[in-house]
Amino acid sequence: MKPIAASFLPPVALDAKSSTPMYQQLSDWFRRAIIDGQLRPGQRVPSTRSLAHELKISRIPVLSAYEQLYAEGYLETFTGAGTCVASSIPGGASKPSGAKAWSAPPKVAGHSAPRRISQRAALMHGPPQTWLSNLGAFRVGLPALDHFPLATWSKLVNRHARHAPIEVMAYGDPMGYLPLREAIAEYLSTVRAVRCEASQIVMTTGSQQGLQICAHVLLDAKDLVWMEEPGYPGAHQAFKTAGAQLIPVPVDHEGLDVAEGIRRGRGARAAYISPSHQFPLGTTMSATRRLQLLSWAAANDAWIIEDDYDSEYRFSGRPIASLQGLDTEDRVIYLGTFSKVMFPAMRLGYMVVPKDMVAAFYAGRDAADTFSSTLYQVVMTDFIREGHFARHIRKMRGLYMERRTTLLEAIQKYVPHELEVIGAEAGMQLVALLPPDVSDVAVSKKAAQKGVSVRPLSLCYLNPPERGGLILGYGGAQLQDIRDGIRKLKSCW
Repeated sequence: MKPIAASFLPPVALDAKSSTPMYQQLSDWFRRAIIDGQLRPGQRVPSTRSLAHELKISRIPVLSAYEQLYAEGYLETFTGAGTCVASSIPGGASKPSGAKAWSAPPKVAGHSAPRRISQRAALMHGPPQTWLSNLGAFRVGLPALDHFPLATWSKLVNRHARHAPIEVMAYGDPMGYLPLREAIAEYLSTVRAVRCEASQIVMTTGSQQGLQICAHVLLDAKDLVWMEEPGYPGAHQAFKTAGAQLIPVPVDHEGLDVAEGIRRGRGARAAYISPSHQFPLGTTMSATRRLQLLSWAAANDAWIIEDDYDSEYRFSGRPIASLQGLDTEDRVIYLGTFSKVMFPAMRLGYMVVPKDMVAAFYAGRDAADTFSSTLYQVVMTDFIREGHFARHIRKMRGLYMERRTTLLEAIQKYVPHELEVIGAEAGMQLVALLPPDVSDVAVSKKAAQKGVSVRPLSLCYLNPPERGGLILGYGGAQLQDIRDGIRKLKSCW
């Protein structure tokens, strides 16, 4: 039997005033813990020296207790593992009176009816996400992790982990590590035309947390919120669970239809948009629509939540400037994330908020989970300041362009009549519309069985769409995986 790694013992209760000898109390305690299943067969127990030190007693009674337990068969020694609970529990007279044989902890009894959950939790529920089981073709939102400069990143992590000052190990500022916020402010103003100072930046664990904080800081229950139709499901979830009423506003080749949004919900409290690279369709919001949206927000005391999730990756011309940079009335909350340009497990994102809203967002960030990992913030600061971030983005832009081209060629070769591609000018994914009356959810389930991850376009709609489609992520897929994935998709509808 393979020994189980050492773990914490349940509290050992000893009574110094008891007439029962100390060694007897210890041996009785171990017997009960083993028989009750608190200590599992094969689990390592502390050495006599460390246990005596922990209990602040002499080592002699511990030695005596262990010897008694060895003799009774409750403990045994594994080579190289020290003292462990015996792999089989002895029976007969060695058990305390009335004790039951060891067995696994009982399972929770089944329930004939669903257990009650909150309305908020019910809104979070959705269909099984079969398209999340694969890390190759065509997982949406996954960057090229195989091309991440891991050696450089590891070097920076080691630099700070080995000599971490007390400030890095203690509680951090809910707004985030100031040098990183300064680096982000400089980057955003240069590359994204965002007007901000470091004091306006709030670090988050990603854009999803940014959406949740925005919902709780800006909205009350029953407030109306414009949502792009189709749009990002994570935004649907964030605003629904805050009690907001979502107003689907159609997206066309110019982006969000502002006139239709006014017709459907003129008094909306906020609008959520991804103007530089609309998710999932990939369109870019026109200058006319941007000015119309800003004018509506200013006139109606409304907020615009701009999600700029992967605007760094544009394949023709320079990246589109942010909407926030056009805002003269401080109506825009700007969201960004490092999940797409770095790696998702980093869990670092940021918000840019108006100066007069800093205090409110500080409180909202503090209430969420206090602060983001300071160590990763410190490391990311060096990654930006030393030029690694800019080099990595340039490299990935070329790589994603190659992978996008390979995907388009594979679609044209294998399924030219089954998939209609839209939104292939930027980012790490594109949308391919399916033939009419073909269920994209059914296709995604069949694809998952073949090891291919495709996300149903219909799940990005608040109302049932007229036509289904697939969101194909190519950022994290090798070229051959892309070709093989499209060949497998051919048999899925």
